[in-house]
Amino acid sequence: MDQQGPISPPRGAGPRARLTVPVLAMCGVLMAVMQTVVVPLLPDLPRLTHSSPGAVSWMVTATLLAGAVLTPVLGRAGDMYGKRKVLTASLVLMTAGSVMCALSSDITVLIAARALQGAAASVVPLSISILRDELPPERRGSAVAMMSSTVGIGAALGLPLAAMVVQYADWHTMFWMTSALGALGVAAVSWAVRESPVRQPGRFDVGGALGLAVGLVSLLLGVSQGGQWGWGSPRVLGLFLVSVAVLALWWWRQLRTEQPLVDLRLVTRPRVGLSHVAALLTGFAFYANSLVTAQLVQAPKASGYGLGLSIVATGLCLLPGGVTMLLFSPLSARISTSRGPRVTLALGAAVIACGYAVRIADSRDLWMIIVGATVVSTGTTLAYSALPTLILRAVPAEQTASANGVNVLMRTIGQATSSAAVAAVLVHHTSLVGGAPVPTLHGYLLAFAVAGAVALAACAAALTIPGDATPDGTRRARGRTRGARDEAMEGA
Repeated sequence: MDQQGPISPPRGAGPRARLTVPVLAMCGVLMAVMQTVVVPLLPDLPRLTHSSPGAVSWMVTATLLAGAVLTPVLGRAGDMYGKRKVLTASLVLMTAGSVMCALSSDITVLIAARALQGAAASVVPLSISILRDELPPERRGSAVAMMSSTVGIGAALGLPLAAMVVQYADWHTMFWMTSALGALGVAAVSWAVRESPVRQPGRFDVGGALGLAVGLVSLLLGVSQGGQWGWGSPRVLGLFLVSVAVLALWWWRQLRTEQPLVDLRLVTRPRVGLSHVAALLTGFAFYANSLVTAQLVQAPKASGYGLGLSIVATGLCLLPGGVTMLLFSPLSARISTSRGPRVTLALGAAVIACGYAVRIADSRDLWMIIVGATVVSTGTTLAYSALPTLILRAVPAEQTASANGVNVLMRTIGQATSSAAVAAVLVHHTSLVGGAPVPTLHGYLLAFAVAGAVALAACAAALTIPGDATPDGTRRARGRTRGARDEAMEGA
């Protein structure tokens, strides 16, 4: 039987209670920065590590695969053994990966280190679960919205920061900096965040974790490498077949396990399942913005549309989007409180689609490119901030971390699929510029159109999610209060 300790807000006095939300938000930003900082290095890493471009690409792929597998696993571990304990372990693994990257130039070590850093993908769902357990309802919505926005904020900050470090210092310096920041995050969490009393004790489903790992690695490896290996190649088709077979067997076993890794009966409820579908579609739509914008503004001027910007200038173009995400997260919480999170999610997806309409209308002028990218970021803030709120309202408190972990996993799958789809579109729409193949403007516009269409699909999925009896959940909250009072009277 599930056991649940008393839920109490943080201490009312002292700096620790006041720093709980800022510290967790800092960890979310740090996680996103850690995932982004390697991007400016990719063109130079084959020379710096004496390895092939294909081997270097695994520094991104390894983080993606490890994060996808570990996010639901560590979420479940957090629900069982303590969210702060697992959060701290994730940050320690992330920091250890940075130290390994700072000390080595061997590509094998670097890939292993980046896989360790993939554990940090669980930071956001674990932090959201801690916020649910620790904060009073009136503070919870804005804190969760801020936590959700840290992914975009960190990505927008990480790219220009890493680009400047790479341009003006030795590339190992960047990883020493992230190592120091990671150590600071571990210390801050240990000091400012107390362990949540909400647990779901039981036996950890090791078989379920291994089955999920094999199925997800096969799926995401096929999606991420399909463009290089060929979508019809035996390797890619074999990976997809293995994924389908293993995940089908895993699903069957999870339904029959007394203490499953993922409660699939909960996942199949419309409020939860449709939220996961919307997360996948939103992740696809959001990720295309960063991918295409970076390539578009760096395209040579000889292409007829490119601006020939440096990687530092490219990062600065994405910076307004990160600032917008920071500013709009409180607005998202207010809309969710007054109208319900599904309305916020649908509005966010619609705004993303509008941003891509701006990109299609004008992708030649720098200021219009920045405006379009910022509009997409604004919609992403609304959507990403609403998703965990939907999950929090639909699942028991003792399953918050694992449920949010699955939601983040769906976003990750959406992003991986977006990367593969954008690459496929651009590869099929190229022209020679200076003897080198460069994507055409039509290819970029087609990628924007695909992302916009997926955003509209996310909007439709959001509108089909069953809503609360009242938009602000008043009746739900009143029912909980009445139930708690009845339990107290029975106990007396």
